[in-house]
Amino acid sequence: MVLTVHAPNHPGQTPASFTPDSRQAWVRLVLALVIGSIGAVGMWAVVVVIPVVQTEFAATRGAVSLAFTLMMFGFGLGGVIAGKITDRFGIVPAMAISIAFLGVANVLAGLSGQLWQFVAAYFLIGLGTSATFAPLMAEASHWFERYRGLAVTIVASGNYVAGAMWPPIVSWGTQEIGWRYTHIGIGIVCAGLMTVLVLILRVQMGRDTVHDHANAPPPRVDLRLSTNTLTVLLSIASISCCVAMAMPQVHIVAYCGDLGYGVARGAEMLSLMMGCGIVSRIGSGYLADKIGGIRTLLVGSLAQGFALVFYLFFDSLTSLYLISAMFGLFQGGIVPSYAIIVREAMPASEAATRVGIVIFASVFGMSFGGWVSGVIFDATGSYAAAFANGVAWNALNIGIVVLLLIRARMGSVKIGPGFAT
Repeated sequence: MVLTVHAPNHPGQTPASFTPDSRQAWVRLVLALVIGSIGAVGMWAVVVVIPVVQTEFAATRGAVSLAFTLMMFGFGLGGVIAGKITDRFGIVPAMAISIAFLGVANVLAGLSGQLWQFVAAYFLIGLGTSATFAPLMAEASHWFERYRGLAVTIVASGNYVAGAMWPPIVSWGTQEIGWRYTHIGIGIVCAGLMTVLVLILRVQMGRDTVHDHANAPPPRVDLRLSTNTLTVLLSIASISCCVAMAMPQVHIVAYCGDLGYGVARGAEMLSLMMGCGIVSRIGSGYLADKIGGIRTLLVGSLAQGFALVFYLFFDSLTSLYLISAMFGLFQGGIVPSYAIIVREAMPASEAATRVGIVIFASVFGMSFGGWVSGVIFDATGSYAAAFANGVAWNALNIGIVVLLLIRARMGSVKIGPGFAT
C-alpha cells in the first residue's frame, strides 16, 4: 500500500469520524462529480448560442466569441480565488459563492440588452464555474489515500460530462424558448440543484468541512524545489501542453470544413474526442495511483505529442476520426495530473490555491493556443504549421516534466512497495 499525505480532521474529532477511501469518501466523490457536471454548464452553453446571439446583436463572430474568452479568463482567475477560500474556510463556502455567481450571471446573460452586457455576464459565469474544478479536485484529494489519483480525475471529468450533457439541452431550449429564457432557466435550475447537492455534501462532511492541516505529514515527493519555483515550472508546463492541446480541440471543426467534410463531421470528431477524454481521465487516475503524478503526466504528454504528429500526415475522413479518438484517449488525463503532483509535492494546506494557479495557467494556454493556431492559419493558409507549432509546445512540456522526474529520482526515498518518489 502506498503511503500518502492526508489532511487530518480537526483535533477535537476522533480518527474514526472519517476514514479515507471509505464508503463515505466515495459518496462525497459522487456528489462532487454531479456538482461539477452541473456547474460547468457555462463552458458549453456559450458555444451553442454564439450564432443566435451574433444574429440578434448584429455583431461579428469574433465579437461574440469574446464571451467565451472572458468566460475562460474568469474560470482561471476564479480558480485561484476559490482555491484560496477553500484552503482557509473549506469547500462549502467556496461552492456557495460559486452558486450565487452562476445563478445571478446566467439570469443577467438572459436579460442582456447589449452585447457587452452578455460578454460581461459570461465573465461572471466563468468566475462561478471555477469552484467546480480546481478547488473541488483539491478537496477530493483530501478524502482518499489509496485511490487519490482516481478520485482527482473523476472530479476533473465533471466538465467533460457537462460537455456531453448540456449542449443538447441548451440547443433544445434555444430552439423552443429562445436563448434568453434558456439562460434564465439555467441560472434558476443550476442554483437550485447545486444548492441542494452542496447542502447534502456539507452533511456528509460534518465538521470536516474545513481541514486542519497543522499536523499533516510532509509531501511524499521531494523535488528539492521551493513551492513557488515548482508552481512556476508546473504553470509553464501547463501552458505549453495546453497550447498543443488547443489546436485540435478548438480548430477541428473548422479544419474539417476547410477539407470539405463539413462542420457537422468536425463536431462529431470533437464530441468523440471529449467522450474518449472521459475514459482517459479516469484511466490516468488509476495509473497515477500506481506510478505517481509526474510519471503519469510524462506518459500523457508523450502520447499527446504522438497523436499530434499523426495530424500532420493524415487528413482523410476516416483517419481524422481515428486520430481524434486517439487524441482524446491520450490527452484527457494531462491536466488532472498537475493537481495530483501538487498534492504529492506541496504542503496540504496550500493544495487548492496551488492547483488553482496551475489550472489558471492551463486556461491561458488553451486560450492562447486557440488564438495562435488561428493566426498561423491566417498567415500560411494551412493548418499544417499550426499542428507543427503544437508539437513544438508539447516538446517544451515534455522537457519540463523530464526535469521534474530527474529531480524526483535524485531525492527518491522508498515509501511504498514499487513506488519511488
